[in-house]
Amino acid sequence: AHRRHFGMHGAANGDVADKIGTLALAILDRYHDKKFMVVAPTSTLDLETPDGSAIEIEIRNSDEITRVADQSMTADSVAAWNPVFDITPADLVDVLVTEKGVIERPDRSKIARLLSDD
Repeated sequence: AHRRHFGMHGAANGDVADKIGTLALAILDRYHDKKFMVVAPTSTLDLETPDGSAIEIEIRNSDEITRVADQSMTADSVAAWNPVFDITPADLVDVLVTEKGVIERPDRSKIARLLSDD
């Protein structure tokens, strides 16, 4: 079941969807041997979403990136893909911080345990 993503969304396996550019920052952190941390409320973690591939990403109108005011910045034949979010795989997430606790190297079992704790 795909879910339309309009805010941070965490999948059961630790993949996260967030603003475009989050994946690039996670990759840069890994390259530079830095930790990548995601801070999110548990309400955005969904055990019914198995992984990031099940998150449907909002795609906005290409005019947002091909036009400025009423002026086209590209040729009419240019197509543009304008996703609002990207998926950061769990293996790039070093720490997941929530109001219920912190998970290092989040995975399915750690997230399920966190969400089951009351």
